[in-house]
Amino acid sequence: MPDTAAAPDARPDLAAIQALAAADMAAVDALIRRRLASDVALVNQVAEYIIGAGGKRLRPLLLLLAAGALGHRGADAHQLAAVVEFIHTATLLHDDVVDDSDLRRGRRTANAVWGNAASVLVGDFLYSRSFQLMVELQQPEVMRILADTTNQIAEGEVLQLLHVRNPDTDEAAYLRVIERKTAILFAAATELGALLAGAAPAQRQALHAYGRHLGLAFQIADDVLDYAADAEALGKQLGDDLAEGKMTLPLIHAMQQADAATRAQLRRIVEAGERAALAQVQAAIDRAGSLAYSRARAREHAQAAEDALAALADNPHVRALRGLARYAVARDH
Repeated sequence: MPDTAAAPDARPDLAAIQALAAADMAAVDALIRRRLASDVALVNQVAEYIIGAGGKRLRPLLLLLAAGALGHRGADAHQLAAVVEFIHTATLLHDDVVDDSDLRRGRRTANAVWGNAASVLVGDFLYSRSFQLMVELQQPEVMRILADTTNQIAEGEVLQLLHVRNPDTDEAAYLRVIERKTAILFAAATELGALLAGAAPAQRQALHAYGRHLGLAFQIADDVLDYAADAEALGKQLGDDLAEGKMTLPLIHAMQQADAATRAQLRRIVEAGERAALAQVQAAIDRAGSLAYSRARAREHAQAAEDALAALADNPHVRALRGLARYAVARDH
């Protein structure tokens, strides 16, 4: 990995970070495709469609980098990385059904192609396949971490549902949702890497903290992009969160800072899920400085993620993890 990717003030280079784990990620992708196989044709079609969409594969990459940071590589890391990706993919399938989404990563969602029933059931298949893979490793602590993680992800989904079209959602409630929906799987990935490497408790705790803060930074930055990104680069329509009634940090902050008339207007828009009112919402967000506020909160978590890595000796994998913390808040999609 080039030194420039690790320099403290350098622009994060995701391609250079990915190159460090390229051979391991190729092994993970091969394992994913082998273990996707089912004698039910529709399972193969839907699973391959969503897995084959690509994406950044950040969660398995995090597991591999965390293990590598502590000197561990091997088939067990590949298998756990595949488990993490299966769990993440299952959540995407279920999320798109719950959110009634039509577009993800610039192409139609699986539920838009095959319908909600197939998407939910193939998501269940991926969850169960992930548990088959983790059981094969015969490590009770691995199973405990992942069982707890999937349970908390489900809690996060329900929490988010409770706050849909609720303009009274505050920042603390928002953080509780994204910790469970996003950060918990990041934290599991990095902690599992440490566990496979036989890390000392302090290092394992540090990598868990790193993953948690990285996940929070990543999701806050993602929610900023829904109001500020280029739609083509983002791979979905702007204003999806608004249309789905999701109270994310930019909108929460704007409502807190707005005058009474603007706040009342925003309440009506949120309760109705009016995508057509996106320009009005963006104007209120701009007046309140809510994008800058949200980006600052994302940077705080990214910095906390970097700070957690002080417990590890410096090496290329640790520098790659630092680079991912910077990338999380610097990206445009």
